[in-house]
Amino acid sequence: MKNIDAIFYIQKSHLKTIKLKQYVQGHYGVRWVLIILLYVCLSACQVSRMIVYNFADIHDYKIFPKRELQAGSKKFLFSRSAHGKYPLKVSGEHFETFLQDNKTVAFLIIHNDTIQYEQYFWGYNEDNIVPSFSMAKSVVSILVGCAIDEHLIQSVNEPITNYIPELKKNGFEKVTIRHLLQMTSGIKFKENYFNPFGDAAAFYYGKNLRKKVLKMQLKHEPGKKFEYASGNTQLLAMVLERALKEKTITEYLQEKIWIPLGMEYDASWSIDQRKNGMEKAFCCLNARARDFAKIGRLYLHQGEWNGNRIVSANWVTESTKIDTTEGSVSYYQYQWWLPTPGKDFLADGFLGQYIYVYPEKKLVIVRLGKKQGKVNWWKFFREIAMYY
Repeated sequence: MKNIDAIFYIQKSHLKTIKLKQYVQGHYGVRWVLIILLYVCLSACQVSRMIVYNFADIHDYKIFPKRELQAGSKKFLFSRSAHGKYPLKVSGEHFETFLQDNKTVAFLIIHNDTIQYEQYFWGYNEDNIVPSFSMAKSVVSILVGCAIDEHLIQSVNEPITNYIPELKKNGFEKVTIRHLLQMTSGIKFKENYFNPFGDAAAFYYGKNLRKKVLKMQLKHEPGKKFEYASGNTQLLAMVLERALKEKTITEYLQEKIWIPLGMEYDASWSIDQRKNGMEKAFCCLNARARDFAKIGRLYLHQGEWNGNRIVSANWVTESTKIDTTEGSVSYYQYQWWLPTPGKDFLADGFLGQYIYVYPEKKLVIVRLGKKQGKVNWWKFFREIAMYY
């Protein structure tokens, strides 16, 4: 029998086309069964999607379904310095050359609510969307704080089974909301973005996050050990989703943050499937650099925005203080990283997405990149902070 060429063209938005060619031999009916199975695998399997899409990159907001965030009619615009104050050189290299060479696409320095520096690279400008990756974890934390302020969630000390009773059968009765915030829940989760068979890939490329969350297991007792895992944030999102009842997480973000903060642009949050999907809360908030900067400004001002209370000052303090109880570590608190505990804090995302805040210096820095670059950005931000 002659070979039958099964050629599939898989388009990644309008970025590139990958041609997969399979040679199938044997009985006519068997050949077509194999072809159909291959098609199903390519369209549904996270491993295949990971291979097709060549691992996560800053264009991924185009490949996932999403919920839209609408900006309000009133826009908040940062003041802009006529003579921006920023270091002209770093490590003996021109500041902008350094940023570009290290794959930065957007860099903002905002001091005293005034833009001191704003520059875009690699064909990007202020209108370009960049996915947050794990910076979204910090946004989820803010929304949990808002929900506690509104008594939709009673306390961080509540067991998550109050909201997700299905997890009782998996032994989650002792896991609290605080454990999820602190990454000390003890869940079994492989945080590896380059392993197509890992949990991170399953969450990122999979099509049913709720189902995956409800199958989660514990590997050790909660409150004993810090272990960074995106599964904690997705569990946190399910708690929030259950507390909100008929409202989606994206709708709550629009109501509590996007409109009150006067975001300049519409945005979106990627979801796992097209109908009634769940937000990829551990990543995938898609926005522009200046609007990400407003998240930093909100916490710089202790949860207040131009005289309006958005989230309680107590929540901001709790979210950025040093806490080493119940397995917690000094450099992480409530989904925020603490580079210099007691001084600064930041939201940190894959490929080098950052919102950095240094309250004493009244400083917010946003760095967005298409790659991490060969830079210790935490250290770099502190060096810039010392300039002010």
